[in-house]
Amino acid sequence: MTRSRAKPKSCLRCEVTRLKKVLIVASVVSFIEWFNKENVDFLNDELNCEVHIASNFDYMNDTDVDRTKAYIETLEKKGIVLHNIAFARSPFGSDNIKAYKLLKEIIDRERFDLIHCHTPTASMMTRLASKKSRKRGSVVMYTCHGFHFHNASSKKNWIMYYPVEKFLSRYCDYIVTINKEDFNRAKTFHCKNVRYIPSVGVDINRIKNMTVDKAAKKESIGVPRDKTLIISAGELIERKNHEVIIRALAKLQNPDIYYAIAGKGPLKEHLLNLAKELGVADRVILLGFRTDVFELYYAADISAFPSKIEGLGLAGVEAMAAGVPLVSSNVHGILDYVIDGKTGYAVSPCDVDGFAQAIKRLADDPELRESMREDCLAAVAPFEISNALNVMWDIYREILII
Repeated sequence: MTRSRAKPKSCLRCEVTRLKKVLIVASVVSFIEWFNKENVDFLNDELNCEVHIASNFDYMNDTDVDRTKAYIETLEKKGIVLHNIAFARSPFGSDNIKAYKLLKEIIDRERFDLIHCHTPTASMMTRLASKKSRKRGSVVMYTCHGFHFHNASSKKNWIMYYPVEKFLSRYCDYIVTINKEDFNRAKTFHCKNVRYIPSVGVDINRIKNMTVDKAAKKESIGVPRDKTLIISAGELIERKNHEVIIRALAKLQNPDIYYAIAGKGPLKEHLLNLAKELGVADRVILLGFRTDVFELYYAADISAFPSKIEGLGLAGVEAMAAGVPLVSSNVHGILDYVIDGKTGYAVSPCDVDGFAQAIKRLADDPELRESMREDCLAAVAPFEISNALNVMWDIYREILII
């Protein structure tokens, strides 16, 4: 999957001495679509770069297939060069040997000015594959969307991931982090340029200015208008930890509380079976992939974000931008915006009792939920998408404009 680029366009906002070549790497195309779309456009349209993307363009189990296929077509029409590489999501996947060889061949052949990598497995391979290219002048940048080791993580995670990340920091020129704990940690690594951006950004103004018929939206997903709705958004995978909310719901034994999850993934049957086993199947609703997530937040009384690991967690920011208090895990990225007792409650990821108590407190007290609204909006204001994009684009200018 490749497409040749047309002749260089004139640049309206900056002087570029020659057409620069940029490679963006991520394990799956949905990651580019969700978190890098604006960056791709900026590099292509504003900095007049020849943009390449290396990713798995066939894996779409985590997204809306038609929408993502349309996005790929848009990229091709823009002249973005697409390299389809079958990265395995696990670092131990056998497909990664072939993926690494193909990625290295592309990097060695194309002589990029900037190589910007995302997602753990793809970023590990990119930094190793770029060693020769760096000696020829390529700049390698790694955006970390959440280290797998943090203040609340297990010793196992520290043993497995910390030495690898520290070692590989030798092979990149910039590390960009999206939460403050990771930023402070990365500054102890070997990379000289460590930067912090306030997440990859959320269109907070759009969310907070929406008007939604809360009761009608509840009923549209099968929840009676007078019942309490908890909403989560995220893939049905172990890291997102939806199971702890289902267990908390069962512990509460309150027939007036419903739990809906927007997202799809491999744990769908497991979560449905667990809800049935615990006697709450009639109040656990798996919505699948949704394009109306922002509206669903407005239908909710409580949002839940119990991830075991999270670089920042856009779903949590989005829910709070709708003024909905959050019951969340107390892991590193989430703690950049959650204020325990003011915007909701943060507890240990596996603390079923803690989540049950937090849900009960909010479900029993509508006035408490309403009082948290303004604190939620204030806490997420720094993560407005324009703030994050401007910081990232300044880094691009620093690297690419002579």
